[in-house]
Amino acid sequence: MTIKPLADRVVTKMVEAEETTKSGIILAGSAKEKPQIAEIVAVGPGGVVDGKEVTMYVKAGDKVLLSKYSGTEVKVDGVEYTILRQSDILAVVE
Repeated sequence: MTIKPLADRVVTKMVEAEETTKSGIILAGSAKEKPQIAEIVAVGPGGVVDGKEVTMYVKAGDKVLLSKYSGTEVKVDGVEYTILRQSDILAVVE
C-alpha cells in the first residue's frame, strides 16, 4: 500500500535516533529524544489551500527538520510515517 498526500501535505519517515552519545555512552530506549529529522517519502501537489496558492518547496528524498510534535503519525505495512503540512517543516537539512 502506498500513501499519496493531498494538497500541501507531505509524508515523512523519521530518521533513526543515535543510540550512543558523542562520548560513547549507550542510551537506553527511554533516554532517547524523539528524532526531529525525517526523510520525505511523498509530496502533495500543492495548489490552492484555504484560498491561498501553495507552492511545494520540498521533494521526495529531502531530509528535513520538523517541529517536535507536528503532524499525524500513521502505521502502514508495519512502517511508521508522519503526515504533516509543508508549513510544519522548519528547514531542509543538507
